[in-house]
Amino acid sequence: MNKKTILSALIISSVSVGAHAANADVDWFVGGGVGYQADNIKGEYTGGDDDATFQLRGGAIINENHRVMGTYAYMDELSQNTFLASYDYIHPVSEKFSVFAGASIGAADSEINNQSSTEFVWGGQAGVMYRINSNWSAELAYRYLDQDYQLHGVKINDTQQVYMSVDYRF
Repeated sequence: MNKKTILSALIISSVSVGAHAANADVDWFVGGGVGYQADNIKGEYTGGDDDATFQLRGGAIINENHRVMGTYAYMDELSQNTFLASYDYIHPVSEKFSVFAGASIGAADSEINNQSSTEFVWGGQAGVMYRINSNWSAELAYRYLDQDYQLHGVKINDTQQVYMSVDYRF
């Protein structure tokens, strides 16, 4: 499946969810997280390819089953700044626990061998969410992102993250 097809499907899904949001129960949220990130780097690069990742995020949960979110993530090892738009389907397992899976698209600005480039990224995530109370929730998740970084003989094939985040619902 090519990137344009995936991008088109995600945009159509977001517009469709947005159209239903006018008549929906919407909970806005903000949050932050921390985790571990590993990049699959090929070519002449002597630095590290894994480090901690820090995230800030915000968005909306619509009818308790649909989440649209914007995320900014930073990884120090590659001076990598990632900006993502995501959609997740949330499935409740119990009153406190839910599982979710979804897709993300965006851009990553990475610096390798003192060369910086901003490239398209896309992928998906899955995880488990715990509802602490009516305003607070925590989640543990895994995200895979395909990357298009290729500069001066160095290529980032993909990024994998395991992260924990805490969100506050308004």
